[in-house]
Amino acid sequence: MEEAALRALATPRRRQILRLVWDAELSSRDIASHFDVSWSAVSQNLRVLESAGLVKCRHAGTARYYRADRARLRPLASVLKAMWAADLGRLADLAEADDRGDG
Repeated sequence: MEEAALRALATPRRRQILRLVWDAELSSRDIASHFDVSWSAVSQNLRVLESAGLVKCRHAGTARYYRADRARLRPLASVLKAMWAADLGRLADLAEADDRGDG
């Protein structure tokens, strides 16, 4: 599971999706609303995360609701923290560059 999970987390968008569903169950529509890409692109990323066992999907009529599977993610906690810290570090660097007029 760990190798498939790490491959699934290789893209920033999938990590962003995982953060969105970390504390709350969200519909695929709600998740897609956070991104400036097609719904099918978000759906594909959700399928990858689900296949890797990182999110659970619940069906309610035609809607699908996603939530992080924290029990399955527990062995990857240190890896996730490092990835998210790196993402935040890059964001801080970009913000600082913008403040200086470099960006």
